[in-house]
Amino acid sequence: MRRASLAVPVLALGVFGIITTEMGMVGVLPRVSAELGVTPSDAGWLVGVFALVIAVSGPFSTLLASGIDRKKVLAASIAVFAVSNAVYALTTQYGVMLAFRIVPALFHPVFFAVALASAARLASGQDATRATTTVFGGVTVGFAFGVPLTSYLADHLSLAAAFWFGALVNLLAFLGIVRFVPSMPVERRSSYGTQLSVLKRAGTWLSITSVVLVFAAMFSVYGYFAEYLGQVTRMSGTWVSAMLMAFGVVMILGNFAFGGLLRRGPVRTAVAYPVLCLLVYVLVYAVGPLFAPMVAAVLVWGAVHSGGLVVSQSWLGRDSLDAPEFGNSLFISFSNLGITVGTAVGGWVLAAYGARQLPWVGAGFAVAAVLSMGLRLRMGGGREQERGVTPGEVLA
Repeated sequence: MRRASLAVPVLALGVFGIITTEMGMVGVLPRVSAELGVTPSDAGWLVGVFALVIAVSGPFSTLLASGIDRKKVLAASIAVFAVSNAVYALTTQYGVMLAFRIVPALFHPVFFAVALASAARLASGQDATRATTTVFGGVTVGFAFGVPLTSYLADHLSLAAAFWFGALVNLLAFLGIVRFVPSMPVERRSSYGTQLSVLKRAGTWLSITSVVLVFAAMFSVYGYFAEYLGQVTRMSGTWVSAMLMAFGVVMILGNFAFGGLLRRGPVRTAVAYPVLCLLVYVLVYAVGPLFAPMVAAVLVWGAVHSGGLVVSQSWLGRDSLDAPEFGNSLFISFSNLGITVGTAVGGWVLAAYGARQLPWVGAGFAVAAVLSMGLRLRMGGGREQERGVTPGEVLA
């Protein structure tokens, strides 16, 4: 029991390390652009290509790994992240860094899916939901502390120091998995056909489209957070790091708030989410050049941004109740497709029209998400029974 209790925090540390690796790049893109001699939009692909690889490979890599001992999968996946961060710290070539954004992205959805399922397996009954929630909390803490700390280290020490931090976190998670996570051979798994049957439903594809659009709305602007605050609000690197930290801390609180709203009204909360995104981006555009109002707007932005994860997962989960693990891999895959689309379109707008216009990109995607959700509701029926699904149900 003690071993299981230590294994769950270790898995949460692994998730924290992966999120720090994936999204920590957001806060250091200006430094990467300057030191590697590439344009900001090209540097943005270090975020976008990571998400694109997850989007393309996620369900397939998770299915292929479904028969391997869970401990071996977890250890191998997190080791790849540790090595990749070391490469970021050592290289001065954009092509090398881009290549080593692709490699760990192949293992990202595998680690997430296996870590969440393993947490539920190591616990039991009501403890299973608590265990998966703890592991999932590594995402929010990664945004709250991993991303801004990466930015702070790059600004005050060096870009290499920021990446060595990521390597250290993932190395510690690797050692923890080796020491505390027990061997977990796969005793039974659902057939590929059973899991893939989820994709035969039209409603599932409308829900997937909504997830893509919601994440595109979120990351078309957040993906260039540092550029917007630096170019539009004229904040220094220190202030940008502080805003990233404040954004992440508020996300933790917002995550609990949206979780409560989902329990009371899952469909209503899901549809309201992109509307809130639209209103936030109008606010961000309006106060962008004003320092003090923009500080307040960042807090509101962070609180709303945090809901995208649990809201989208609940929305897609309504269409995959009979294959929750595969549904989770679909969520990971298509949410990252949304990140790719959002950062690509945001990067194009940044290069063509400047950072000032970025909020309108997010607003446009938010409107499209509302329309997609509306179509799904008009279709009705399906297996979800309009009751909603909590994150614990989808992941357990």
